[in-house]
Amino acid sequence: MTPLASVPETVVEAVGLAVRYGSRTVWADAGFSIKRGSFTAILGPNGSGKSTLVRLLLGQLAPSAGELKVFGEPPKRGNHRIGYIPQGSAFDPDFTVRGRDFVGLGIDGHRWGVPLGGATAKRRRIDAAIEAVHAGAYADRPLGRLSGGEQQRLLLAHGLVGEPELLLMDEPLSHLDVRNQAAIVQVIARVVRERGLTVVLVAHDVNPLLAHIDGVLYVANGRTAIGTPAEVITSESLSAIYSAPVEVFTDRFGRIFVAGLEEEASHPHP
Repeated sequence: MTPLASVPETVVEAVGLAVRYGSRTVWADAGFSIKRGSFTAILGPNGSGKSTLVRLLLGQLAPSAGELKVFGEPPKRGNHRIGYIPQGSAFDPDFTVRGRDFVGLGIDGHRWGVPLGGATAKRRRIDAAIEAVHAGAYADRPLGRLSGGEQQRLLLAHGLVGEPELLLMDEPLSHLDVRNQAAIVQVIARVVRERGLTVVLVAHDVNPLLAHIDGVLYVANGRTAIGTPAEVITSESLSAIYSAPVEVFTDRFGRIFVAGLEEEASHPHP
């Protein structure tokens, strides 16, 4: 295999990528690239390996075969160029840490002593991250007493405060109602534009994202497909991925629904 070239416009590049757990192949022969400044959704049914891809990008898991590069190099743990918001990020009502202090942990939560660059520089970065997500009105309140949407904005600020170039978000919409899903997606899309940030977001439902994402990486049945939503979320494309007849429907509001698979038919795609 020819080594991948380091292309400045390409943040993530995969060639012949495969992941296995024991004798089980999660997916194989995956090839895709993610461009700088793009907003990409990782979609697919539960258990298909969406979060596994995030672990690969974070350097927490090594591929079983193929080649994966992030910023032109193999992924490594603790890469300061990558921000990460994990799955299931919600706070108990008894969690009393202030939102502002939690955001600051994104800069120096893993270190003791005086923050690099000094306290003033740290405060400015915290203020900028909170302002970017429009959370100033409640950033000084305990996280546990905030709504789900307010918590998610401060989680996003926590991911932004380190000024990453790539932000990975694992199911950030799963605990939110429809209104807050739309609001958070709009904030993310604006940050992508304003900061030139590259975002890869794992999602269960594509509909809140459709107006904002540039690309879709669909993971299912041991296969992957990447392209624009119009290219990937089609009857033909999904039928090929699943090796079974799948029908994609769009209602009069532009929402996408998938039929033909028991695990998909009971909820909006995917």
